[in-house]
Amino acid sequence: MDKLIGNITAYIPLSGNEIQLLRNAVDKKVYQKNEIIFTEGKVSDEIYYVTKGCVRLFYNVEGNDKTAFFYTEGQFICAGESYTFNIPAVENYQAIEQTDILVLGKSKIERLLNQVPKLEVIARIATENELITCQKVIASFVTKSAEERYIDLLNTNGELFQRVPQQYIASFLGVSPETLSRIKSRVFNKKSS
Repeated sequence: MDKLIGNITAYIPLSGNEIQLLRNAVDKKVYQKNEIIFTEGKVSDEIYYVTKGCVRLFYNVEGNDKTAFFYTEGQFICAGESYTFNIPAVENYQAIEQTDILVLGKSKIERLLNQVPKLEVIARIATENELITCQKVIASFVTKSAEERYIDLLNTNGELFQRVPQQYIASFLGVSPETLSRIKSRVFNKKSS
């Protein structure tokens, strides 16, 4: 909870009373490894904040899971289009390891915003995070090879390789697990020469 409050107070100051109202509006949930947090076809009415663990965003494409992103500590998660427009979501979220999440339900958020209007910044932070993430993923697929995407991931979020099964990393990079193994080998050989 302190991490969430710190994230928000980086944008706006909060009084002790406002912090208490925020604490009262948030539910805590723990998801076990591989547990599904949210599934496509449902209408999203929650915003999530990861306090511990790792969550995989994936899409079901013709019966195959396609990993789009990983969320770790300090990140917001929201099926944005579904949440905003009240339509069925196309995405799925799965805990990759035991994951602790703070949940902000839509009705509680609305009540909270009536009490503390400046907390609308939560939606803005979550939306900005999603937008920046999407732009980075799109840009990497448009401008970089799979090997370059692998090196970027290694440099910016290398711990994922210890936390996430390799087939999900491969899917995220847009390659098969076998191709990922070849890329890892090439990169390792280049570093050791």
